[in-house]
Amino acid sequence: MMMMAATAVASSSSSSSSSSFFPCSRVVFPPRGACRSGGVRPPPARYGSSPSCLRRRASVRAVAPEPKAGKQQQLEVVYDPDERINQLADKVDREAPLSRLTLFSPCKVNVFLRITRKREDGFHDLASLFHVISLGDIIKFSLSPSQTKDRLSTNVSGVPLDDRNLIIKALNLYRKKTGSNKFFWIHLDKKVPTGAGLGGGSSNAATALWAANQFNNCIATEKDLQEWSGEIGSDIPFFFSHGAAYCTGRGEVVENIPPPISLDIPMVLIKPPQACSTAEVYKRLRLDKTSNVDPLALLEKLSKDGISQDVCINDLEAPAFEVLPSLKKLKQRIMAAGRGQYDAVFMSGSGSTIVGVGSPDPPLFVYNEEEYKDVFLSEANFITRESNQWYREPASSTATNACGAGSGFSSLS
Repeated sequence: MMMMAATAVASSSSSSSSSSFFPCSRVVFPPRGACRSGGVRPPPARYGSSPSCLRRRASVRAVAPEPKAGKQQQLEVVYDPDERINQLADKVDREAPLSRLTLFSPCKVNVFLRITRKREDGFHDLASLFHVISLGDIIKFSLSPSQTKDRLSTNVSGVPLDDRNLIIKALNLYRKKTGSNKFFWIHLDKKVPTGAGLGGGSSNAATALWAANQFNNCIATEKDLQEWSGEIGSDIPFFFSHGAAYCTGRGEVVENIPPPISLDIPMVLIKPPQACSTAEVYKRLRLDKTSNVDPLALLEKLSKDGISQDVCINDLEAPAFEVLPSLKKLKQRIMAAGRGQYDAVFMSGSGSTIVGVGSPDPPLFVYNEEEYKDVFLSEANFITRESNQWYREPASSTATNACGAGSGFSSLS
């Protein structure tokens, strides 16, 4: 029954009369079928998204029999179904199990990347400004009837579908940490190229941890997920930041910072078909040849003056250019052809993506020369996320190759 709030409105020829409630001879409520269309009652919805007949405040007025004293009193009955509907919707939300979830899995760029030392365990310490961007994959999760195995599919070849994939590793990690017995069917709609220095696989792992936690009523905190994720990859914890972070250690020490660069600034990503092996790049790294600029000074300058070429230092560029000499040529040509078009041109991560910040358009030579017919191209922007929400896919997110026939990473219909 609808919740009801009653207000008595009294009028009297006597100044001593007061408002009162008393039985009415007739109260008329809207007929049961008033909200129906074609004989079907629409499902209840929250206020603001419910059918118009439910959103409207209903007001019913009934007049009582005329009192003997000649006074006429009115009783106005007003009912508002929204509170009751919202209570019912909340109850459904609490009790209905989650069975499917589709999430955006964005990648990142390293606006600057300093390598500060080699550690005794063989890893390198870094100091870098990581920032999430609008290019990303789409991952669909469904609960599996299996109690023993996840099933992963994807739209591109060459992606491992077993526990070599970071998505499966992340789901195994979540079950290990929480004792959950839920397994999943996962489809990965891949748009981020591999071997690009964009952290696509790390983002997929972070997204899988977030999804598993949603299916398990968020029994782990974001901080838990961030700490656990460092066990399977150094870049994964960053994606549990709000989108912009100063990262140190192997990359797993994440300090949230306000976005130092305007989210409106466009960029273009240009990646040749060849990938850079991260292990090979680090093998060729010579610490005596790296920059000696204080990374905190870079962050301060960036926050104060905005992005510029002198801020976007990447200590992995030199060894990456040894691994892939054509990548050095590509960067040099972009800088020369786009003089004045880009605020900065730099390599992200360990390569092989070259980023031009300041314009979404690649230089014309990329379209006109046969050598670059198979490069991956995508425009992008910096993005962030709100607390307790995952990243959202921007409506204008696109990715194509130079000849316009698709990069091999286009989404499935």
